[in-house]
Amino acid sequence: MEFSLLKNREMNKTIRQQIFTRLRDQNPHPTTELNYSSSFELLIAVILSAQATDVSVNKATAGLFAIAPTPQTMLDLGEPGLRKHIKTIGLYNSKAKNIIKTCQLLIEKHNSEIPEDRQSLEALHGVGRKTANVVLNTAFGQPTMAVDTHIFRVSNRIRIAPGKTPLEVEKRLLKFIPSEFLQDAHHWLILHGRYVCIARKPRCGSCIIEDLCEFKHKTEA
Repeated sequence: MEFSLLKNREMNKTIRQQIFTRLRDQNPHPTTELNYSSSFELLIAVILSAQATDVSVNKATAGLFAIAPTPQTMLDLGEPGLRKHIKTIGLYNSKAKNIIKTCQLLIEKHNSEIPEDRQSLEALHGVGRKTANVVLNTAFGQPTMAVDTHIFRVSNRIRIAPGKTPLEVEKRLLKFIPSEFLQDAHHWLILHGRYVCIARKPRCGSCIIEDLCEFKHKTEA
C-alpha cells in the first residue's frame, strides 16, 4: 500500500514537471497582459481589473496613466476626475473611492512607494490577497500564486492542485509546482485558462498538455 501511494506521488510529480516544461517551452517569458510602466501603475491596473477584462482596463488606463502616473497625481484628480477615466470599467465608483484612499496611504505611510510585503499591500484599500499576489509576483519577482477564476478552474480541471477555495488551490499550487517553475507558473496558468482551457468549451484538441490532463469531458476543439 505504501509503495503504491509513493509511486502515485512520484507519477504526479513527473506529470507536473512535464506540464510546466511544456508551458515554459511554449512561452518562455510570460507576463501580465495589463499595460503598466511602474509598480504603482501595475497596482492600479490590478485593482481596476477585478470583475473586468484586461482589455477594458488597458483602454481606460492608457489615458489615465498619461496624466496620473504617481500616487500624488492620481490623488490630485480626486474621485470625480478619476471616475471620468474609468467609467467604462465595472464597479468604477467603488474602485475610484478605493484608489484615492490607497494613494493617500501610499503617500502618508510609504513615501509614495509600493510596499513589497503582503501585509502592507493588503492594508491598502481595494487590495485583497489575489491583488497582492499579482503585485508581489509581477512587480517584485516573488514566487506567489494569484488564484483568479482561470487558475482556479484550470487547477481543478486538470487536477494539478484541486481545491474547494482559491486559498486552498493557492497553497497546493505552491506546494506541488516544482520550484524552477514557481516564478512564472501564475502567468502560464492564467493564459492557459484564458485562451485554451476556457470555461464553457475547453479547446482540448489544440492543448499542448491534453495527454497529461485528467479532465474527464475533453473536447476536440
